[in-house]
Amino acid sequence: MAWAEPERSNTESDAQQMRLNQVVPAGGGGGAADLVSTPAQKKAAADAIEKHLEPGTRKAGDAAEASAGAAVRKFGGKDGEGWDTSPALKKAHEAWDRQVKALMGRLGSEKSALRSTSILLRNTDAGVGVQTRQSSALDKI
Repeated sequence: MAWAEPERSNTESDAQQMRLNQVVPAGGGGGAADLVSTPAQKKAAADAIEKHLEPGTRKAGDAAEASAGAAVRKFGGKDGEGWDTSPALKKAHEAWDRQVKALMGRLGSEKSALRSTSILLRNTDAGVGVQTRQSSALDKI
């Protein structure tokens, strides 16, 4: 049994086709209105990560390091017979420490990506331009 494609009206099929011969509307097309897209905004976002988020995250990680270390020692007991809370705190602190390091790494990579995006896009545009300007084997005919 063959499957027949349902019939569509011309207006319905025209509405579903992608239009590539249109000018981009004022303000750009697609994307969110608050999307950081200019080099100045990307630099500002990278600077905010560097000046505020990274130091604040590092400071919070250091504060947890000091207080968790003190609590582990207090609950640990001097004779080796400490509370069960001590190893649990130590384990929780190790997990916290891994999370802080992962977050610091992520912040660093986001900062780096923000700073290198315009260079990457400019180089990509230049490469595509060079490729499109190369003569084709068909040009020699």
